[in-house]
Amino acid sequence: MLDKSFIKSPMGKFALKAVGLFILWYGFYELWLLPDGRLDHWVALRVIDGSAFLVNVLGFEVWIQERVVGIVGNRGILMVDGCTGISAIGLLLGFIWSFPGQNKSRLLFSIFGIVVIYIVNILRIGTLILMQELAPQFFDFTHDYSTTVIFYIIIFFLWMLWVRISEGLDSLAPVGTAKGSL
Repeated sequence: MLDKSFIKSPMGKFALKAVGLFILWYGFYELWLLPDGRLDHWVALRVIDGSAFLVNVLGFEVWIQERVVGIVGNRGILMVDGCTGISAIGLLLGFIWSFPGQNKSRLLFSIFGIVVIYIVNILRIGTLILMQELAPQFFDFTHDYSTTVIFYIIIFFLWMLWVRISEGLDSLAPVGTAKGSL
């Protein structure tokens, strides 16, 4: 059983809320969104389009066939549901909405975070497309470790940015008003 003082503390409230939101998100995603597949498919196609555009701008001729994208002459890479960034977005949003802050600020930062994760994912997939062409011997390492680590480091920095913004906004609240709700 959890200690009552922990449950009433700001850290305890945050932890319980974060765990609760994570369980809700996980259930929602795993039991409904993922089996339905439409959101993952749509996001995958948008990330592929963005990555193909980026690689094309760098001077490479790119081909796309449904959820496979590559440079002409290569077999391409398949973007599976786990690579869409949706689960990472859920993780970030859970943190933002668990941590104290003003709801308007949470909403704006949530949108900002979704856009950043989307752009980072485009860069990640674009990097993998380039690795397949330029350094195929490093493709697996890049896919399994470096781009994934960078992706989660950016999410961590977004978390820290939200903490700084949230604390800064709360300090600007007029005297006598609630400083963020848990």
